[in-house]
Order: sequence, then C-alpha cells, then structure tokens
Amino acid sequence: MLTFEEKLAIIESFPELQRKNVSLGRINFHYEESTSDKKNVVYHLHPNGNGFVYAELLTGYQVNEKGMVNIRDFSAEELRTVIQKSILSLAPKTMIEYSIVGEKKEEKWINHNNFILILLNEDGMWNVYAGLNLDGTFNSYEEAAEYLHEEGFSKL
Repeated sequence: MLTFEEKLAIIESFPELQRKNVSLGRINFHYEESTSDKKNVVYHLHPNGNGFVYAELLTGYQVNEKGMVNIRDFSAEELRTVIQKSILSLAPKTMIEYSIVGEKKEEKWINHNNFILILLNEDGMWNVYAGLNLDGTFNSYEEAAEYLHEEGFSKL
C-alpha cells in the first residue's frame, strides 16, 4: 500500500488538478475544466492513506453511491491510471472530437501509451476513429469492442 506522501506526490503530478484542503487533514483535488458539475477527481485523501477517485463514468471499477472508487490499496500505476481516466472522462471534447462526434454519445478507449480512440454508432454501424481518421467500421458493437481489446485498448 502506498503511503499518504506517495499518493500525494502522484496526485500532485497532474497539473490540471487543483488542491483544496478540507477538514480533518483531508485533501480534495478539483478539475476545474470539467464539463460536468462533478469537479472532485480526488476526494478526501486522508493522512491514513484512504481516499477516493471519481470513476462513475469509467468501466472496471467498483464505485460507491457517489461514483467514487476507494484507492486505499491501489498501486502507483493503478492510481495514475484511474486519475488520468477520471480526468479524461470529465474533460471537454477537443475540436477534433467535436467535429466527429458532434452531440452524439461516444465511447473513448485508451491504451497503455494514453492514445485515445473514439467508438461511435453511425447509421447502424460502429466506427472507430483515431483523430479525424476512420480506423475501422464494424457491423456490431461486440465486433468493434473485440477489435479494440485486441489492439490493447480499454474503455474509459
């Protein structure tokens, strides 16, 4: 288990997060650019090592009623990953993303190099975009997801 100081160092390495000291020695970290009313990425990081990261929009995490995942037993890599994914899930769409997606609901997929692909349902087909480029078209969501997994991507 990481110490409080180790967790704090990892969290503070994200320049887009702003530290907010709260009661009982706990610390929150806000993402002010969030497109959601959710601003807390890290919630109640406590000197005993307990704390939470917002993961409601992410897959693969067991979240509480507030959409937070407990990070008490996370490794350094797990902590970095969940924070990065949390920030990405709250980030505004880039101009490239908006030009492809518009107001449609998309899924973002990320690999270990932090490269993001967008999966989008268009006219009954599932398209995968790498920036403005169409990377692949699939007949079903399952086929597209299988392709993305095979290429080393996981859904945000």
